[in-house]
Amino acid sequence: MRIALRPLLRYQLVVDLVAAGLFGLIATVLELQPGDIGGNLGAVLFVALLAAAFAFRRLHPGVGLALAWAGAIAQMAFLRSPTPTDVVIFAVLYGTAAYGSRRVFWAGLASSVGGAVVVTVYLIVRGGAEVYHPQDAFAVLAVLLSSGFAFLLSWVTGALVRTAARASANARAQRAAEEATVAEQERVRIARDMHDVVAHSLAVVIAQADGARYAAAQDPAAATQALSTISSTARAALTDVRLLLTQLRHSQADGPQPALADVETLYAQVRAAGVELHTMVDPGPGVEPPAAVQLALYRILQEALTNALRHGVDRRVSVRFAWHPERVELSVRNRRAGGAAPTAGGHGVIGMRERAQLAGGTLSAQSEGEDFVVRATLPIGTSS
Repeated sequence: MRIALRPLLRYQLVVDLVAAGLFGLIATVLELQPGDIGGNLGAVLFVALLAAAFAFRRLHPGVGLALAWAGAIAQMAFLRSPTPTDVVIFAVLYGTAAYGSRRVFWAGLASSVGGAVVVTVYLIVRGGAEVYHPQDAFAVLAVLLSSGFAFLLSWVTGALVRTAARASANARAQRAAEEATVAEQERVRIARDMHDVVAHSLAVVIAQADGARYAAAQDPAAATQALSTISSTARAALTDVRLLLTQLRHSQADGPQPALADVETLYAQVRAAGVELHTMVDPGPGVEPPAAVQLALYRILQEALTNALRHGVDRRVSVRFAWHPERVELSVRNRRAGGAAPTAGGHGVIGMRERAQLAGGTLSAQSEGEDFVVRATLPIGTSS
């Protein structure tokens, strides 16, 4: 049967083997008695078994416990008195509780209790065959309790170390899980931002390129203006993509994020793509909303305008902001073919809804007659 050894570092294995070897040499010198051949043979066997138990106490606590019991049996078989060599038993019991498997763990507890009983009985038997008188019961009880306390103290100490090690491992695992969750959330956020930036910019570029192609023959100035818009939009998109890639490489480099102050630039890009954009703010904002709300509103508006640009049947799009003391409402309305929603395979509506939910709000995207309307409501937390 193959024995499964605990993985130890090289220095731990070397320390255990060297310590066991030194212990065996010192114990042999202390246990040997000149001229007592039979007793010396028993001493060598006893020391060898306990030294091996000491060597295995961390490498395989179960084997160490079995060797310790074998050494104790050899000690009793040769009627040897308790000696300082027996201190190894405490180290072995500690190892069963600190490093052993579940079965070895409980075997160590049973050995602590059973060992105390065996030690007491052995000392009584070895003391002589005469019957103990009632007045000797206190001495027997004292031996039983003292040996049991010593054995159990070693085992309990190991159990406490085992509990502390498991708690530390659980804490490390929890921290690793939390870090992985945070990293995954950051990757999702960056992927969402990448989708918003690239989809919006490419939609503008495509619209401008199509317009420039048709206007090139009749109106070269319009074609030049379209190419200028394509250039500026592509440069802005490249800057945003570089920022996102920087965040992927260095998570601490958050960099500036778009806010409501950048909405006019977004409007200008959309209008430059040929969209007839109507905007309205009623009522207006009373105070500046939190940065997270501004970012969520900007990205939702950006994605909604991108979808309108890509899927709308005409170029008319209306945007309305309504600022209330405790919330802000955003609606983006445009005409679609039959009021159809974006294709089910896209991530635009899903991303907008996720952004609204992360900001503590709600979002709906649905047909209303021949129009498709995106409505978002986000709390701004300024109500008194």
